[in-house]
Amino acid sequence: MLDVRRLRLLRELKVRGTLAGVAAALNFSPSSVSQQLALLEKEAGVELLRKSGRRVQLTPQAEILVAHTAQVLDTLERAESELAASLTTVTGTVRVAVFQSAALALMPDTLSAMATQFPAVRVEMIQREPETALYETWARDFDLVVAEQYPGHAAPHHPELDRKVLTTDLIHLAVPSPELNRFGTNSVESGRDAPWVMEPRGTASRHWAEQACRRAGFEPDVRYQTADLQAQIRLIESGNAIAFMPELVWTGRPTSCQLLAPPNNPYRTIFTSVRRASVAHPAIIVFREVLEHAAAKVGKGV
Repeated sequence: MLDVRRLRLLRELKVRGTLAGVAAALNFSPSSVSQQLALLEKEAGVELLRKSGRRVQLTPQAEILVAHTAQVLDTLERAESELAASLTTVTGTVRVAVFQSAALALMPDTLSAMATQFPAVRVEMIQREPETALYETWARDFDLVVAEQYPGHAAPHHPELDRKVLTTDLIHLAVPSPELNRFGTNSVESGRDAPWVMEPRGTASRHWAEQACRRAGFEPDVRYQTADLQAQIRLIESGNAIAFMPELVWTGRPTSCQLLAPPNNPYRTIFTSVRRASVAHPAIIVFREVLEHAAAKVGKGV
């Protein structure tokens, strides 16, 4: 009988790409990972790994085992969900990945409500960019991800993950107050000579923002780059930049910025994703419900 824990290490190697990556993800040492995979080779009676420079490569036989391991892990996850559903109290741990504006606007109320209504559920949260977090949720680093999708820019799809819309928010053009707006910006088109602040390249928001400027007939002067939206807001409020800002970032926060609507009133979609194998776990079900309630309150301006 093949050892499921060692099979999981083999799958992790497929997902992470290196022994060091597997060790870091599972809090093992690289040597112990290597030893366990060597034992798995003996159990299987076939070669599973081949040296490829400084890396190791999975053999065709290893790929077969990885495919079956994914099915085994899904089955075990469904079994855990059914077991949890058989109890009278909702318990468990929900590991959540969330991007910054959702963390600021939605998570405080969600965590407070969870602590009050479902005290036996432990929620662990970490901030992650949506593109990375979706992959990491598929890889089983997280149980649930709060992600975003900009107009005309589809977020990555993983067949093993479901997708449930949480809310939408309008994307504004944020410019300094009239007394500080030395650029004279009052529309996207008039922002051609203004300094912009945007998130780093590779993010969906950056791609969308650059495309919006190009549709308006110019290449934006992206003078400042930061993934911290609070830092972006300070640059705008102080009269140093302009930016596109989704409405969620203003939740519970007054601002001196002027918020202008770009052409066609673009909306960002915020959604949650979990692995389909764990979608019926009671802790995930109640967390999603509480999160949806928090998003509805924000949408109504409560």
